[in-house]
Amino acid sequence: MTAASLDSDREQQLVSLARTLVDQQAARVIVAARKPATGFWFGGGNMISEDGVLYLVGRYRNEGDSRTGLGLGDRGLELAIFRSIDLGQSFHQAFSFSKADLAPNGHTVVSIEGSALLRTSTGIELYVSSEKSSIAYPGSFQTYQKPDTGVWSIDRLQASSFETLPSCKCREVLHSIDPEYLHVKDPWIHRRPSGRVDLGFCSHPFNWTSSNMAVCTLDDRGNLGDPNYRVFPRGTTWDVAMSRGTCVLDVPRVGRFRDQQVSLLFYDGGECVRKLDEHASAVKRPRGYSCEELGGLAYMMNYQWDSVQRLSRYAPLLVSPWGTGCSRYVSVLSTDDGMYATWQQSQADYSQPLVMHFVKRQTIEAVLS
Repeated sequence: MTAASLDSDREQQLVSLARTLVDQQAARVIVAARKPATGFWFGGGNMISEDGVLYLVGRYRNEGDSRTGLGLGDRGLELAIFRSIDLGQSFHQAFSFSKADLAPNGHTVVSIEGSALLRTSTGIELYVSSEKSSIAYPGSFQTYQKPDTGVWSIDRLQASSFETLPSCKCREVLHSIDPEYLHVKDPWIHRRPSGRVDLGFCSHPFNWTSSNMAVCTLDDRGNLGDPNYRVFPRGTTWDVAMSRGTCVLDVPRVGRFRDQQVSLLFYDGGECVRKLDEHASAVKRPRGYSCEELGGLAYMMNYQWDSVQRLSRYAPLLVSPWGTGCSRYVSVLSTDDGMYATWQQSQADYSQPLVMHFVKRQTIEAVLS
């Protein structure tokens, strides 16, 4: 066993923990899509807890095609924050943001994408990504930009409380002009025990041939460090086209993990960007493609981003038993009582509502013992 890897028994325990949390059969819908049909979903956010209240952020998406701007549907049309005062038994919408609400000065939002909530020492921060048609491709790459489309970037709203969020201005915090990583979106947050905050996100090249993972640090003043775009390269089999991180979960220091700092990385993967026609005699399996990604799992020791180990090397680990098999945007909130896992899950009608599964602390510790 090296400093960056675990023995096979411990790796299998991590797989068991992930499957216990992201239990496809036990999960229940907590926010439905606007319509029970393909291309409609809610999710792409996270959940945080404050004074016994759960706050959940995500975006409603209607059918559309990112290659045509708004030519084929209105796509990501609304960002919403839900509240639960009964430990997740029910969620009620507190408020929402339209595309116009989330447009920084001088920009026009075409589609709202992933988002993340962060509690800070001074209040609440909301990170949200969107496609802005007012941003052009750089230099000689402008010919690759399709009509009525834009560039994805990440913005932030800073407020003293949840109640004051709707009145806050949206300000850009992360964008790219590098053609290899031109589009940045889908932020997610991880706070280490030391207090250090990592901001993860995904990137796409100018020609939209892949989806990749990146990470940067966030200091006490809210300043972002330089992004590392090479922390978790794409896989070589089922996740060769997409390997997009969505959540880092520190494994509880119990049982066989008592003396080790191990963190799980949940990620979305796919074999192709666009759905491919299968050969009639080929093995029937979910391949994963854009907007219908499948769930993968990896881990790292001591936050060594340059040595992340895949646990889903040859096949996806987390797959919905319905629809396309899509299971993506996993996010896990750890509390004293247990863990809340949320994700978008394909249904028999091909919509993707947000589902949730709560696992008690005792169950988690038993898996890791």
